[in-house]
Amino acid sequence: MFENLCTLPLASELFTQALHPTRPLLTVGLSNGHVETFRLPSNDATSSSDAADENDENSNITGGKGLIKSVWRTRRHKGSCRCLAYSHDAQALYSAGTDSLVKHFSPETGVVISKIGLPPRNSASSRTDCPVIMHPLSPQTVLLGTDFGSLYIFDLRQNGSIDPRPVRKHLPHTDYITSLTPLPPTSESTSGFPKQWVSTGGTTLAVTDLRHGIIVTSEDQEDELLCGTIIPSGLGPKKMRSNAVLAVGTGGGVLTLWDRGSWDDQQERINVAPGQNKRDGDSLDAIVRLPDELGWGKKVVVGVGDGSMSVVDLRVREVQAVLKHDDVEGVAALDFDYQNRLISGGGRTVKVWATAPDLARESEADEEADDGAKRHAGGEDSEDDDDSDDDSDDASHRRPSRKRRKKGGKGAYRSPAFPGLD
Repeated sequence: MFENLCTLPLASELFTQALHPTRPLLTVGLSNGHVETFRLPSNDATSSSDAADENDENSNITGGKGLIKSVWRTRRHKGSCRCLAYSHDAQALYSAGTDSLVKHFSPETGVVISKIGLPPRNSASSRTDCPVIMHPLSPQTVLLGTDFGSLYIFDLRQNGSIDPRPVRKHLPHTDYITSLTPLPPTSESTSGFPKQWVSTGGTTLAVTDLRHGIIVTSEDQEDELLCGTIIPSGLGPKKMRSNAVLAVGTGGGVLTLWDRGSWDDQQERINVAPGQNKRDGDSLDAIVRLPDELGWGKKVVVGVGDGSMSVVDLRVREVQAVLKHDDVEGVAALDFDYQNRLISGGGRTVKVWATAPDLARESEADEEADDGAKRHAGGEDSEDDDDSDDDSDDASHRRPSRKRRKKGGKGAYRSPAFPGLD
């Protein structure tokens, strides 16, 4: 179903990743506070912005000739970089870290354009909260969730900078927010952008409206809810197939399904990585929906705490394939790039996967290509005067631990997939 094309070793543990929607650019946020952007080899020679690379050896990854090149890197945050997100027009990239700063910068150069600090947790304390997740809801709005369950709504200015004063603050959860999933706009929407979203944190799910605040909170699920993705249509109940369904991964290895509008409790359960009891299952830490362009139906890829990835068919409610990202570290991030390649990240590695038919076509075109893709070691640091130059990690600013996460050997460096390459 999917086959690994290449493995990219990282200097530190990956916390987050972001992919450009129309160009082969991958940006990673690491536990040491560094942010780095790589150019992935592309099979698409139609992008004018990448015309300079069309005729070099970076242009073909599945043929075995491609190089993964570092475009820029910098120490963006003290402590760790928790989250990365592109603006709606992909002209800006945002990062947030355990230094309680949110920075707005250019995806191509990494140069900071603006930055803000999070406000104090409450009026009685001067301590600021730490961000854990961020999502641009529309060209005018960005959502940011924190360690203590706070959800901030910020306005975006005309140049993409974030207004330092949040428009609203909600408290949908008592534990840190693990996922933010926008709900598709209704047919009555005039803007075409979401106005509501689902958040998960601790053992509950909540739905919040941009204007009306928290609408509903689910019952206690007695299991951590860690990640979510929306299936816009085709899986709803009988006579309501167009109704959206939310797939949510749990700490006990079970994928739960929620019908839009029925947020009190889950409707279906799919065992992905269960144990003999809830505490024995491997956590489902990341999830991504398969693109419709692949034509594979209603499926998702789920990243598991044991380093595996499960392809789950939501229509027949079963796991159809299992891939391996790492033997020790769990999968922290999953995305599809603009060429429908699966990008998995976790531990100190990022992997690029392609569908089997794509691999077959490329093999016929070039049977004598070298194996794999190589990382170019000559990346340049961006000149960013706003960034921290403190290279020490803050042990107190690690990602919040997931109680049922089955991860061992934290921080162990894994050798590159291609011998002789750093």
